[in-house]
Amino acid sequence: MPAVQLDGRTLTDWAGFHQTCKQALGFPAFYGGNMDAWIDCLSGLRDDDGMSAFRLAPDEMLQIQVLHSDVLRREAPEILSALEECAAEVNQLYLENGKKPAVGLVLR
Repeated sequence: MPAVQLDGRTLTDWAGFHQTCKQALGFPAFYGGNMDAWIDCLSGLRDDDGMSAFRLAPDEMLQIQVLHSDVLRREAPEILSALEECAAEVNQLYLENGKKPAVGLVLR
């Protein structure tokens, strides 16, 4: 299973969150730095659209591991909540298109 690790200590403000995600997930230079753009970039994980560094097979799931999630939960609960909601939204988009969910979120 493809996986990426995000350090919760660098996600405690929106600028840090989006910069970390852009680098770790391989978002394009024109990434909009907002949660709508985050969803857009991860909605093509099984397509060759160049919106992330990952290209998943039909049965694969990208595991996003948030290390030091306790720091994120304490320092920026709104960012953690948005991350959880948007990962679920990405998966819902896949389900609506008859595909398996593509994003797994693991808090460590």
